[in-house]
Amino acid sequence: MAAVQKILRPALAGSRGIARAVAALVLLAVLAAGGSAPAQSRDGGSRPRRIISLIPATTEMLFAMGANDRLVGVGNYDKFPPEVERLPRVGGLIDPNREAILALKPDLVIVYETQTELKTQLERAGIPVFNYAHKGLPDITATIRTLGARVGSAPEAERVATEIERRLAVVRARVAGAVRPKALLVFSREPGALRQINASAGNGFLHDLLELAGANDVLSDLRRQSVTLSTEMILTRAPDVIIELHYGESLRPDRISAERQVWKGLPSVPAVRSDRIYLMTGDEFVVPGPRIVLAAERFADALHPEPRGR
Repeated sequence: MAAVQKILRPALAGSRGIARAVAALVLLAVLAAGGSAPAQSRDGGSRPRRIISLIPATTEMLFAMGANDRLVGVGNYDKFPPEVERLPRVGGLIDPNREAILALKPDLVIVYETQTELKTQLERAGIPVFNYAHKGLPDITATIRTLGARVGSAPEAERVATEIERRLAVVRARVAGAVRPKALLVFSREPGALRQINASAGNGFLHDLLELAGANDVLSDLRRQSVTLSTEMILTRAPDVIIELHYGESLRPDRISAERQVWKGLPSVPAVRSDRIYLMTGDEFVVPGPRIVLAAERFADALHPEPRGR
């Protein structure tokens, strides 16, 4: 349980990696190096001893379930928990460093489902892969359980998933029966302007989080994960609350004030009139892993600022 509590602490991070290209002949030479032999897992399958995770969410999951002692490499964007900084970096979604991955001789590589070329190369080398795909909030705990079973840590993974579900249920119960404001969740826009506004729509874990935390998503009828908004569309949707996310940034008070002031350009929007515009920083909003409960709690605090003991 200590591992679960540690992984759920807030942390800020995030910087973009640089794309890498690896020549095919070099790649094939490294592929020939092979990997180490796996041990047996509790469920009768192979229990990997050298795991690479290209995905921040699954890296955090492995730490939370106590399987991080078998991690030998992580993606370029992994920043939490702090111990991850000691591990070799092997690229990310669009720039996997195949040479570095194979040089670490993994016996399991956790990849994005869309990394078709990388998966083909690994499978040709006889290296097992775990496909990661994420959509909605329930997929987080489902992935924890599936990953835990795959790496031979099913009981530990079950404890992590159960604790996340318990804490999310607490948030849901806390806002039950409260008036649900119409909320707009913005995850990017042009700094200093109301242009290129991208917001969460009716699919995906951010939409699910917003509604669990006690809001009615003003874009819930648009059945996709994100949408680019015009100011006219915001005026039409008339949100009561606007939450704007700034991933991995620690905004200075003057910048927070300046960016909030930008929204004053839409004075007829209810959220602007009532000054219910919240700028939030933190990677718990973008990494759909164990820290997702922190995001749910922060959304609930903004949407329903009444004292919890009421």
